[in-house]
Amino acid sequence: MERKWFGRPPKFKTRMGMMAAGVFFQGFCLSLLRQFDFGTDPFALFTTGLTHYLPFSFGTCQLLGNLIMIAAVIGMNKGYIGYGTVGNMVFVGYISDLFSWIWQTALPAGFLSQKMVESLLILPVLALFIVAAAVYMSAGLGSAPYDALPFILAGRWKAPFKAVRMGWDIAFAAGGVLMGARLGFVTVVMAFFLGPVIGIVRKRMEKMLQ
Repeated sequence: MERKWFGRPPKFKTRMGMMAAGVFFQGFCLSLLRQFDFGTDPFALFTTGLTHYLPFSFGTCQLLGNLIMIAAVIGMNKGYIGYGTVGNMVFVGYISDLFSWIWQTALPAGFLSQKMVESLLILPVLALFIVAAAVYMSAGLGSAPYDALPFILAGRWKAPFKAVRMGWDIAFAAGGVLMGARLGFVTVVMAFFLGPVIGIVRKRMEKMLQ
């Protein structure tokens, strides 16, 4: 059954808190991943590629990419559009831009790109980003178009979500590389593990939020 457009499921306030926290920490972690030399999540890699061709900031390019995809989501299942859609597609990129500016302004030049700093921070930042992405989607308040389409396609094709999400991420990562973005091990890790982690967290959160 199709979900309601901007629906308010049980424990709405708790879900809103989960969504807001997930969006904030995604943007925060993404700002650090962009400073490191290990790559970003697949969609951010694609967005970075777009910045090589468009005269806009990272956040604006990410918003534009989601605005293009939202037409497909509305056409196939607008029940995936909700508060989480707006939160993610509008704020993640701009939160990342904000913290990127803070790091560049407040820290010595090149501080976050030092190998020792990168080595100490990369694993906790990567883990926090993956969990934050899973939590925001598990809140059940809608997803950004990039995240919603794999759910919709998995349902239509009657295919495992993990497999569809992996293929989706790999395709966008490849697109980013073709546009000149640098592929790193973080991109590979997220392409293969973000889907499975989302599936696990989603099942546990759904039980908690019933």
